[in-house]
Amino acid sequence: MTISICVCGAGTMGSGIAQVAAQSGFDTILFDVNENVLSNAQKSIQKNLQYLIDKNKITAKEKEEIYGRIKFTSDIRDCTAFVIIEAIVEIEKAKISLFTELAKYNNEEVIFATNTSSLSVSSIQEKIIFPERLVGIHFFNPAYIMKLVEVVKGRQTNDEVADTVFNICRQMGKNPVMCKDAPGFIVNRVARHYYLESLKIVEEGIASFEEVDEILEASGFKMGPYRLMDLIGMDINLAVTESIYHAFDNAKRFEPSLIQIEKVKNNELGKKTRKGFYNYSNK
Repeated sequence: MTISICVCGAGTMGSGIAQVAAQSGFDTILFDVNENVLSNAQKSIQKNLQYLIDKNKITAKEKEEIYGRIKFTSDIRDCTAFVIIEAIVEIEKAKISLFTELAKYNNEEVIFATNTSSLSVSSIQEKIIFPERLVGIHFFNPAYIMKLVEVVKGRQTNDEVADTVFNICRQMGKNPVMCKDAPGFIVNRVARHYYLESLKIVEEGIASFEEVDEILEASGFKMGPYRLMDLIGMDINLAVTESIYHAFDNAKRFEPSLIQIEKVKNNELGKKTRKGFYNYSNK
C-alpha cells in the first residue's frame, strides 16, 4: 500500500515535517490557507535541501526528487491522504475545527495526527468525528533534524492506528517513543523546569540570561534555555507552560514566568520576530 501524508500548517514545524516525509519517500501534501506562508515554506524547504547538497548528504537529483514529492496547496479539498498531520496553532478549538473540516473530504480509514506539544489528545477526541482514528504525534523543532518523536495515545486511540503512526515515524528515520496522553507528555513535563528555573534565576538577579546559557552549554547542553526559547518561539513556550500549569490545577511549580508573559506582550518571540532574548535583526 502506498502511504501518502498530508501536513496541514506550513509554518516552521509543518514545513519541516513535510520535508522529512518527502525525504523518506512519501508522497506529501503541504497545506496552508495563507499563500505567503506556503511561499515561505517552499523557500525554506529548498534552502534546507540545498544545505544537504552542500554537506554531500544528498545529490542535486535527489533534491529535485524530494521537492517533487511535495504538493503545495491552499485548497483544503486537496487534503486527502492516508495520514493527515495537523501542525497549526496550539489552540484546541482551532485543531478541532480543522479536523471537522478535513473529515468532510476523507473516509473513516483516515488517520488524523495532532502535532501538539501539550494539549490533551483525549479532549480533542471527544469533539471530532473519528475519535479512534486520532493520535498525538509530537515532533521537535527543527523537525527535519531532531530524531525524537512522541507518539501519544489518547483514551480512544485505536492501537493499530498508534502502531501505524509509530512505524511511519521509524520510516522517517525518527526515534519514536509511545506514551499515554498526560499533561506535557514526557518531554515537555520534564523540560518545563529547564525553562522555568532558568527564568527564576534571571528574575531573582542571580545571573543574566547570557550567563545561564553559557554555563549550561558549557555543561554539555546543546543549547541553553534562552537560545532554545528563542528558537521555539516564546508564544509557543508560554502556551505550553500555561497548558501544563492549568492541567496540574495551577501547581506553583508550573506557574508561568512574568518574563515569558512580558516577552509575548511585546511580540519579542525570538527568531521568528527577529528579537527575543537575543537580537536577530542582522542575521
